[in-house]
Amino acid sequence: MSGNPGDAPAGTAGGARGGAPAGRPDNGPAVSRQEFDALFASVRTWGRWAEADRGAWNGVTADHARRAAAAVRDGTVVPMARPWDTRPGPDNAKPALHYMSDLGDVQAPEPSVHKDFLAADYHGKSVTHLDALSHIAYRGQLYDGRAARESVDAAGARFGAVSALGPLVTRGVLVDLPAVLGVDWLEPGRAVHARDVVAAQEALGVTIGDGDAVLLRSGALRRRRELGPWNPDTASAGWHVDALPMLAERAVALLGGDGDSDVRPSPVEGVHSPVHALAVTAMGVPLLDNLDLEPLSAACAEAGRYTFLLVVAPLNVPGGTGSPVNPVAVL
Repeated sequence: MSGNPGDAPAGTAGGARGGAPAGRPDNGPAVSRQEFDALFASVRTWGRWAEADRGAWNGVTADHARRAAAAVRDGTVVPMARPWDTRPGPDNAKPALHYMSDLGDVQAPEPSVHKDFLAADYHGKSVTHLDALSHIAYRGQLYDGRAARESVDAAGARFGAVSALGPLVTRGVLVDLPAVLGVDWLEPGRAVHARDVVAAQEALGVTIGDGDAVLLRSGALRRRRELGPWNPDTASAGWHVDALPMLAERAVALLGGDGDSDVRPSPVEGVHSPVHALAVTAMGVPLLDNLDLEPLSAACAEAGRYTFLLVVAPLNVPGGTGSPVNPVAVL
């Protein structure tokens, strides 16, 4: 079975054109711009930290990393990056580049070498990456009220760069909602609400706490592999904005998922990525986009627990608004 309870079985969902979702999206309730701005103000943490461009990661201490490491039991290591995707598709409008720059043709002196070139316009729907605090502005402001036009220019970000974050190590929590609901995946367009988090915590035996990295599995990669790709800009499962106050109250430090965290279509009029604005710009919480959470889902189910040590090491790019990453969970 796939999607929400009552949806068509896996293999019949998605309509006639590959993996394109069919039917009316369950992305509501709708939120007005006025309601969204009030929500933005309610979760905002501007002025809280001296090192503002680290945002919520100021609250993650060495003790958080120590406790997460101490909870490792069998040492199972699960990488979460998708393969480097060089093939164009409805969910990969700007394919990553990979080509060989040296095939070892020079015969002397030894040894011969092989070299390759990598590049990516990674802020899309295919490359697994980390969003730094300079990536998202709302009403012309970055996190902490910094003026976006004064903080980011053609040379990069002078505030909120990914290089300010450094390696991120803390406890990860997998909110495996398809496992909770007994389905293969959430249909694109399905919003995840605060009540879903409450149900997931009870079903999975976890409690989200301060400094945690919360990873939402919608099953998007499983759906893609079984039904084919679709355009996630048009429809994707993800957080509804009504879940963010609860996550803010828990003082989470990182959000991520097998999409880009936002439910699409957006339920907020005039705001295409409201969860990005709330998390990154209001709360100072970086985002992990486009994870492959299928192996982690299987590993957590086998281990009977949904918490783990999470390690994310972004590239050290001064002025970068993010970085491709290969996050690793250790159970």
